[in-house]
Amino acid sequence: MALIEWTDDLSTGIPVIDNQHQRIVTYINKLDHAQRHRSRDEVGEILNELVDYTLSHFAFEETLMEDSGYAFINAHKKVHQLFVRRVADYQQRFKAGEAIEDELMHTLRAWLINHIKNDDKDFAADVRYNLQHLDDPKGGWLRRSLGRFFG
Repeated sequence: MALIEWTDDLSTGIPVIDNQHQRIVTYINKLDHAQRHRSRDEVGEILNELVDYTLSHFAFEETLMEDSGYAFINAHKKVHQLFVRRVADYQQRFKAGEAIEDELMHTLRAWLINHIKNDDKDFAADVRYNLQHLDDPKGGWLRRSLGRFFG
């Protein structure tokens, strides 16, 4: 399989989200490299890093959606939850010694591209609006959202 290349059609127009998506793409490409070089230990390590990072990314996205008043946040959260369960299943199968790499890579590639182009683009307009209209130099919307997320 070819590596995932970041293209403009994957951009949400929200730099922090786009940077996180690019990092997820990097993890998927590293996973592909480890798989092709038949390094099972490396695959397991990268898979764990990818899952951890994706969980924090989802939480961050959900904070932005909540703070922007995104109307379909519950449906979006459900999509995140289903993906987390699916990947957790892959992790368990991998730890049990099953060869899930090809199936996992196919799922990750298809899901990520579809999720960014469809689900994430749906909430991006609300978040961008808040970034442009509700943020101010004294500590606006984005700063509050980041503060809520990072404590």
